[in-house]
Amino acid sequence: QVQVVQSGGGLVQPGGSLSLSCEVSGRFYIVFAMDWYRQAPGQERELVASITKPGATDYADSVKGRSTIHGDVALKTVNLELNNLKPEDTAVYYCNARVRRTALESPSDNWGQGTQVTVSS
Repeated sequence: QVQVVQSGGGLVQPGGSLSLSCEVSGRFYIVFAMDWYRQAPGQERELVASITKPGATDYADSVKGRSTIHGDVALKTVNLELNNLKPEDTAVYYCNARVRRTALESPSDNWGQGTQVTVSS
């Protein structure tokens, strides 16, 4: 079994910063990649940032330049830092650990429980 647990989030004023954390545990071969998604009310889930190994990252245009995704070498703990937050960043944020359970299997998705981020004065 793979467990994915998120922490962080909450209420932040516009222009502020916050950090979200995602930890993966359980029995598996490797964490292939970690993604952060967000979903605002009435909108589709949006990919915010991804990391496949330390230094190999990708960001949505909506957060590029004001966010950083980083993790340990094994990607068992990955953090998403968000700066200069805007009201439109308000959403439920989810991490997704793409995990290979064995050396022979393709990566499968394993979702965290979601955490609310609200940007408001």
